Amino acid sequence: MREKPGRPRYKMKIAYIAAGAAGMYCGTCLHDNTAAAALLRKGHQVALIPTYTPMRTDEADVSIDHIFYGGINIYLQQKSGLFRNTPWIVDRLFDNPRLLNWLSRFSASTNAKDLGALTVSVLRGEEGNQRKELAKLVRWLKDSYKPDLVQLNNSMFLGFAREIKRELGVPVLCALQGEDLFLEGMIEPFKSEAMKILRERSRDVDAFISTSRTYSGYMSEFLNVPAEKIHVVKLGIKLEGHGTGGSQRNRTPLIIGYLARICPEKGLHILADAFHRLAVKHSELFLKVAGYLGKKDEPYFEGVLKQIESWNLKERFEYLGEVDRKQKIDFLGSIDVFSVPATYREPKGLYILEAMANGVPVVQPAHGAFPEVLEETRGGILVEPGSPQAIADGIERLILDPGLRETMGQQGKESVHRCYNDDVMAEATIAVYNQYV
Repeated sequence: MREKPGRPRYKMKIAYIAAGAAGMYCGTCLHDNTAAAALLRKGHQVALIPTYTPMRTDEADVSIDHIFYGGINIYLQQKSGLFRNTPWIVDRLFDNPRLLNWLSRFSASTNAKDLGALTVSVLRGEEGNQRKELAKLVRWLKDSYKPDLVQLNNSMFLGFAREIKRELGVPVLCALQGEDLFLEGMIEPFKSEAMKILRERSRDVDAFISTSRTYSGYMSEFLNVPAEKIHVVKLGIKLEGHGTGGSQRNRTPLIIGYLARICPEKGLHILADAFHRLAVKHSELFLKVAGYLGKKDEPYFEGVLKQIESWNLKERFEYLGEVDRKQKIDFLGSIDVFSVPATYREPKGLYILEAMANGVPVVQPAHGAFPEVLEETRGGILVEPGSPQAIADGIERLILDPGLRETMGQQGKESVHRCYNDDVMAEATIAVYNQYV
């Protein structure tokens, strides 16, 4: 409903519960921090609450200086009844941020059985082995912060909702940000048990927020949630610095860019194969890659590198490692075509928004959120998922037609700057919150 002219807008007090990513830049952390910062600029009070590990973002970190559900504590409480009854002051010793960032190594060595059991226990909320951690969070919310609304950043936190609503009596909303991929990778019997609990606990929240219409429909079935209970709020990025570079047209050599986590599900191996097919015909073509590489994915990346070497393309390939915000924008300003051929239904794809914000056209598989975003932005080409040849054909189309490359780059840039910025995202989020507060 449109506000009456001159009517003051209600300023909310929002508790935004997010998950740290063990020291790496991750799309969900970046999105959550950007969203919280934009809501703060709108005059609302926001506590961005990190869980598991500290958050890491390439923008100013707006999260609070306190970690709930510390990763070490929840693991110890899962493994031993002793730690489920230790005094809270003892638990604080294990919530040291430096100690928690070691979880990047710790989690990589955790076996699938332990991870599955831990996931199910956390989903059980007040009935799980981490009930003490939930009690700490609820007490802080109730006694210290007193929010008008609580936002959970993904459905793996649904176990929190029942106790929060019982103790605080405020609306609880939950974002949907790709957790189905994690669930699909769980082993049995934990996968089935987690799904059963998720569908039960989904009734405890007032509403869900999805990043796309496509993902909203998929998660409605996945969680057995009525479609009208899921609101769509498009992603938005902080535009500062993006799009300040010059035109990509008629520059040589041409550079294909990839900016995402280095892992099989993001499809770097598919892009490398496509690059090989193109490099045979186009001698002045390079592949430039950036993104976080975790311990468990090092063998995968080594395999990709060996393939590139076997094709005698080592001199036309560059890996920049993980990049900060300035380096990311510089990277995007240095490439001509962008592609992250994800093998799964990507619900977000912040990376394509960042590429298009800098005038770089994209070539993406026609699944997940990509068709929806590219239909609106007209900033790239959709191709058959999982096919190196299809990716190669899409990139070659842009290589051979500088005019199309320029047009798509400009269309994407204008659309992202107009419709996919953090201000638009904040306004849409507030409109959803206002329906429940």
